[in-house]
Amino acid sequence: MQTQANVEELVIDGSGAILGRLASYVAKQLLSGKSVIIVNADKVAVSGNPTRLVQFYRSTVLSVKSHLSEKWRPKRARNPQLLVRKAVKGMLPKNDKGREALSRLKVFVGVPKWLSNKAPQKLPDIMTVEKLTKSKYATLAEIARQLGWSG
Repeated sequence: MQTQANVEELVIDGSGAILGRLASYVAKQLLSGKSVIIVNADKVAVSGNPTRLVQFYRSTVLSVKSHLSEKWRPKRARNPQLLVRKAVKGMLPKNDKGREALSRLKVFVGVPKWLSNKAPQKLPDIMTVEKLTKSKYATLAEIARQLGWSG
């Protein structure tokens, strides 16, 4: 296990990145031992028809898993930060190595002040919405607002 002092820190700009491709790239970097910070998580795109995407997220994220009171229902992610984190978590192994890798991930909506002087790494063009053949996509901010996010 590496100490925090000698872990390479990678800042990635999520603007225009496709969620699944971004998540797989970040998972690979985390498993290689790097610390990853994703900024502009609200501008990450999900490819597909926007109305169907919202329906999918409503049926999976907001579905009722318990008919008991609100207190006993699982709490679901509605903000873009947690949606990106959940996508990356799904691409990591479900063991100690995956949990340790996930602890090195930080996700932010916008760019924090303490990161404003660092230049974020741009992703390759294949991972952005510019290379989509069909231009139908929705950002995580649009989906999250439909799910009840107030940001």
